[in-house]
Amino acid sequence: MTTIQLKPKREENILRFHPWIFSGAIAKITGNPQEGDIVRVVSANQEFLAIGHYQIGSIMVRILSFTDRPIDRTFWHERLKAAYDMRLALHLANSDTTNAYRLVHGEGDNLPGLVIDIYGDTAVVQAHSVGMHYAKYVIAELLVEIIPAVNNVYYKSEGTMPFKAPVKPVDGYLIGDKTETIALENGLKFHANWLDGQKTGFFVDQRDNRSLLEHYAHGRNVLNMFCYTGGFSFYAMRGGANLVHSVDSSAKAIELTNKNIELNFPGDPRHEAYAVDAFKFLEDIKDRYDLIILDPPAFAKHRDALRNALRGYTRLNALAFEQIRPGGILFTFSCSQAVSKEQFRLAVFTAAAQSGRSVRILHQLTQPVDHPVNIYHPEGEYLKGLVLYVE
Repeated sequence: MTTIQLKPKREENILRFHPWIFSGAIAKITGNPQEGDIVRVVSANQEFLAIGHYQIGSIMVRILSFTDRPIDRTFWHERLKAAYDMRLALHLANSDTTNAYRLVHGEGDNLPGLVIDIYGDTAVVQAHSVGMHYAKYVIAELLVEIIPAVNNVYYKSEGTMPFKAPVKPVDGYLIGDKTETIALENGLKFHANWLDGQKTGFFVDQRDNRSLLEHYAHGRNVLNMFCYTGGFSFYAMRGGANLVHSVDSSAKAIELTNKNIELNFPGDPRHEAYAVDAFKFLEDIKDRYDLIILDPPAFAKHRDALRNALRGYTRLNALAFEQIRPGGILFTFSCSQAVSKEQFRLAVFTAAAQSGRSVRILHQLTQPVDHPVNIYHPEGEYLKGLVLYVE
């Protein structure tokens, strides 16, 4: 096994259990590791520190274990079982009203580079590192073994592998063969389409925030921007909204939204959907809406795009502030990991100041419990949200 030796005094982060080792901390590599290989990490004094996946880039090792142990089937079973047991304890994996949840959230479940979402009887696996790509078959076998409800495993990593990786993953079934399912979230139904949908087929990370929105929707005119599959829209419908308008630039997303509305509220005339650019739509909504949701895709996927992303968040929120009705409520989010809570809040505050409106914070939102943040890896807190009252 390849050994990676760190420079003197560069082991502090590992001793604090941070799961990444950066290239600048490495003094010497003994061996010829290929991306995705298991490597041992030692200090400048040759003391064992960790075992992890080797990769090319600024993050050169993603740590799997801080103890010296084989990364074998027993290891994978222990980690996946621990993740499942936590979801059982949170009453997600055994709920009568919800069968869609995140089983593995990368570093938050001590499995960096791996994401697994469950939709009823199907697990959708995404690898964000070559090491996890190589482990996909044993992971799939163990998912069916550990989780009684799961009998299909779909692998969806064509768009998630690091660009320098010397592999070309192909999406497809590792076990079973099921194209789609009707999933449940807090008693509401939605089409989970992992074959053609974004991410793993649905954004399960907004479950709690959608539930909160439901409590504010009664009697309001609701605008759901960047609606994707309409999650916030059908929660607003159940909450008693006067009307709900869903907007997305993708015609396919609008089609999915309409299908999900029809699943839950067949023939309900309160809902309309529009396939149009969000910024263009917001330019002339006047004061038609008193509850607006801004849940855009990540404006910054890396730090080089941070400045433009913050400008985008400011512009987007300013448009909403300028035109929302007095007494309106704005749900606004950023899912960009490169954008900190403080930076996102400053962008929203700047937008509020530009609009000249009086704005108060009602809630500060984040990701749900099945997207845990490793206390030693605060970078895992990627979802930021604010609920604002606009006078």
